[in-house]
Amino acid sequence: MIYRDFGKTNEKVSVLGFGCMRLPVVGGDPSNIDEEKAIKMVRYSIDQGVNVIDTAYPYHGFGLDQAGASEPFVAKVLRDGYREKVKLATKLPIWMLKTREDMDKYLNEQLKRLETDHIDFYMVHGINRNYWENIKELGFDEFLDDAISDGRIKYAGFSFHHRIELFKEVVDHYDWSFCLIQYNYLDENYQAGKEGLEYAYNKNMGIAVMEPLRGGQLAHNMPQKVQELFDNYEVKRSPAEWALRWVWNHPEVSVVLSGMNTMEELEENLKIAEEANPNSLGDEELNTLKQAKSIFENKLQINCTSCGYCLPCPSGVNIPENFQKYNDYYLFGSPEEKAGYQFSYDALVLENERASQCIECGICEEHCTQDIKIIKELKKVKELYESN
Repeated sequence: MIYRDFGKTNEKVSVLGFGCMRLPVVGGDPSNIDEEKAIKMVRYSIDQGVNVIDTAYPYHGFGLDQAGASEPFVAKVLRDGYREKVKLATKLPIWMLKTREDMDKYLNEQLKRLETDHIDFYMVHGINRNYWENIKELGFDEFLDDAISDGRIKYAGFSFHHRIELFKEVVDHYDWSFCLIQYNYLDENYQAGKEGLEYAYNKNMGIAVMEPLRGGQLAHNMPQKVQELFDNYEVKRSPAEWALRWVWNHPEVSVVLSGMNTMEELEENLKIAEEANPNSLGDEELNTLKQAKSIFENKLQINCTSCGYCLPCPSGVNIPENFQKYNDYYLFGSPEEKAGYQFSYDALVLENERASQCIECGICEEHCTQDIKIIKELKKVKELYESN
């Protein structure tokens, strides 16, 4: 296993971390983790050198507003001496906070659920513009300082799901040790993106990456032209290897969190991680991935570049995010997989930012650099995700 420095923490982290959000389950019930299979997988990964285990309060539950099964499962995994072998990461559910005391309540509950006296990497979970203002008013910075001081957490970080402008504001607001951002070759400029990656890195923050395979979308069912492009390259690699190697090629990235739900996926990722050196891809390889990205982009239903000139919307609609989720479905989805994309829309697009909030004022269309008929396209998003 290859290890990299994790920013100002001075910790060494494995390039591959185990994300405990997509574990094998029984009967399709997300709250019913197949513990026999999952414990075997996670412990095997640790035995192979993985030393970052990531979970969160709602993972493997039925929604964001309740405790899921992932944290108690991780507690079981880390018994028998495994806790001492890893850096444990979990997250504060900020959408559930009403008071400053709630922060301590949830952290203390998580410590019990995880059967540990401290969290190594504790994150403020899923910062976006609405939650950001609330947690500032509630005093999250004081809470983190206190939790570090009394030893309940070792390092403070945040995960992020919003635009680059807010990302920089968040980075500059507090002395964070690390951050967790979405990053892959298709989403190079999405949310924090490359600009955010470099911004945080230059602040000496550790960088963890989520969704390197876009929830498996960049590993399976490739468009025929993308698969042919990979097949014709002189070095034979799976789509997953192409995607992971692209992320690991960035020296700014310390650890990539992958949600693996089969032993075969785990074995493949461990093998790929053996060559996870920064700047290890040549110009031809990077050009191949640029071509793959171009093929994907040509399949886009809405030619939105997420430039943000359409914002702010007077009604609060997050136009780029709505279009992103719409494009995701048509890039990768199928009628059989609709539920997964619906969950992503419901979880990541706030109710007051959804397509249905559009009042058809047309101001956005006056500023769109791509001449998109935004009102018409938002109706399509509404029909896909909000018609039920």
